[in-house]
Amino acid sequence: MITFDPQSSVVPFEQIRGQITDLIRSGDLADGQRLPSIRQLAADLRVAAGTVAKAYATLESEGLIETSRTRGTRVAPGKAHPPQVQRAAKRYVSSIGDLDLDQALSAVRTAWLALHPQKPAAH
Repeated sequence: MITFDPQSSVVPFEQIRGQITDLIRSGDLADGQRLPSIRQLAADLRVAAGTVAKAYATLESEGLIETSRTRGTRVAPGKAHPPQVQRAAKRYVSSIGDLDLDQALSAVRTAWLALHPQKPAAH
């Protein structure tokens, strides 16, 4: 379920984009699954249609969704994390104790850089 928090410091289109990305990567939105229309999602979230359109445009440019006049907006194939990555992520999250998300991501970034020193980590 996609939500909108008007009190968040994260801009609305990014809240929507981020949640849909997470749902796709986790496999909760399956390959080919249809997303709500821009107008429908905007009405459901009580945001401007342009906000949802910007999120969808960004997701499409990232290759996560595909839009067709006849088929609507759907999840692009092959975008979920592989099952072994999903399992490893769940194990990590269950083992981090009191770390918040930023601290947990920092730990992953540090470990990644130690294993791949020649490749910069994307933020």
